[in-house]
Amino acid sequence: MAKPLVALVGRPNVGKSTLFNRLIGQPYAVVHDVPGTTRDRLYGTAEWAGVEFTLVDTGGIGLEVEGDIMAGTRAQAQAAIDEADVIVLVTDGQTGPIAADFDLADLLRRTQKPVLVAVNKTESQRHALAAAEFHALGLGEPIAISAIHGTGVADLLDAIVVRLPRTPEEPPPEDEIGLAIVGRPNVGKSSLLNALVGEPRAIVSEIPGTTRDAVDTIFEYGEHRLRLIDTAGIRRRGRIVPGVEKYSVLRALRAIDRADVALLVLDASEGITAQDAHIAGYIQEAAKGVVLVLNKWDLVEKNPRIQTEWTQVVRRNLQFLDYAPLLFVSALTGRGVRRVLDAAIAAAQEHRRRVPTARLNAVIGQAIEEHPLYVKGKQFKVLYVTQSGVRPPTFVFFCNAPDLLHFSYRRYLENRLRQAFGFEGTGLKLVFRGRREE
Repeated sequence: MAKPLVALVGRPNVGKSTLFNRLIGQPYAVVHDVPGTTRDRLYGTAEWAGVEFTLVDTGGIGLEVEGDIMAGTRAQAQAAIDEADVIVLVTDGQTGPIAADFDLADLLRRTQKPVLVAVNKTESQRHALAAAEFHALGLGEPIAISAIHGTGVADLLDAIVVRLPRTPEEPPPEDEIGLAIVGRPNVGKSSLLNALVGEPRAIVSEIPGTTRDAVDTIFEYGEHRLRLIDTAGIRRRGRIVPGVEKYSVLRALRAIDRADVALLVLDASEGITAQDAHIAGYIQEAAKGVVLVLNKWDLVEKNPRIQTEWTQVVRRNLQFLDYAPLLFVSALTGRGVRRVLDAAIAAAQEHRRRVPTARLNAVIGQAIEEHPLYVKGKQFKVLYVTQSGVRPPTFVFFCNAPDLLHFSYRRYLENRLRQAFGFEGTGLKLVFRGRREE
C-alpha cells in the first residue's frame, strides 16, 4: 500500500530541513530509519495520530538553476505539486512574507492539492503575532511554529493528517508479486521493462495503478503472477519544468511503497551516483525486497577482473544493501534479463518467509551471549523474540531497555538473523519494545 506523501517546499533558508528533522524525530514521529549511509536526508516515514505518511524535504534534493535560485525553488514546488498529497509551504516569520513567498503561493494556489502555510522561526511572541501577515498569501490560516523548539508542530501535524487521503486501496491477491522498476532518469528502465514483458511472457492485462500516471502490467512468468508497477513519471519527462527529473525520486517512493520487490536499475556506463543512493536508501527503509540491476553492461570495456571491480564499486557505494543480489545485464541486447525475474521471485519468497519461534530465540540468545551489550555498566537484555509478520519479515524484540540499543548493535542482530535464516534480497524490520510496552 502506498503511503500518502507530504512535501515541504519553500524558498531557501526558511528552515525546511530543520522542520523535516523535527517532524520525523521523536517524540513526534516513528521513523524506520537506518543510519550509516552517506546520502543526504530527503525523506522519512512519519506517524502521527495513528496515520503513517512519507515526508519529503524537497529543499534537500539540491536542485538549483545556475544563477537563478528562485527558478530552482519554483521547479522544486512544481515537483511537489505533481507528486504530493499535501504540501506544506514553509515561510520565515522573522522576515515576514516577501516576493518569493508570494510567487510560490501563487503557484500553489492554482493546484487542487491541500496546501498548509507553516510560519517558522516564531520563537518570540512578537514573531508569533506577525504570523498573521501570511494570510496575505491567500492559502488559509497560517500555522505559527518553531522547528527548533517544537512549538506549534503538533498543530501542524494535526492539520496535515486531517488533509491526507483516506481512500483505501484494493489489496492485491496474496499470490501476486508486485515488482517496481525504479532508478534515476536514463538508466534504461523503459528498455528493461520492454525486455521483461516481451515474448514469450504472456501479458494478462494492463490496468491503471493507484500511482499517478502509472499503468500496472499483469503478466505470468512460469507459475507466478507478477504485477509490474511502472511509474510513467519516472521514465517520461512530460510537461515539467526543466531540471525536475532530478526529483524522480519522489515518484519512485510511491512505486516502491506498492511493491513487494524493487528492481533498482543502475547505469554501468556512468557509475553509482548520489541519486542512486537516495532511491536505494528508501528501498532499505521501506524494508522491501530488492534486486540491483546493473544495466548497459554491453557498454563497459571488458577485462578479466571487470565484474569483480564493478561488484566492489556497487557494494562500496550501496553498502547498506549488501543483502541484495547484483545482476549484470543489458536490456538492449537481452543479456541477463531472464535472471532478473528469477532473482525478483526469489527475493519475494524471502520477503514472505516465516521462521520457527524456538529457533529464532535460540539464534538471538546465542548472539547476545557471544557479544553482550553494556552501556554505562547496564546490560542490554532480550527477553523474548517473535516474528510478528511478513512482507517484510518483522521481528519484535521484547527487551529490558530499548534506549540502550545502538545502531551498530541493531545491525549486528540483523546480520545474525541473516546468517541463520538467509533472507537474501529482502529488508528486515526489527522492532524493540520495553517490558511495559504492549
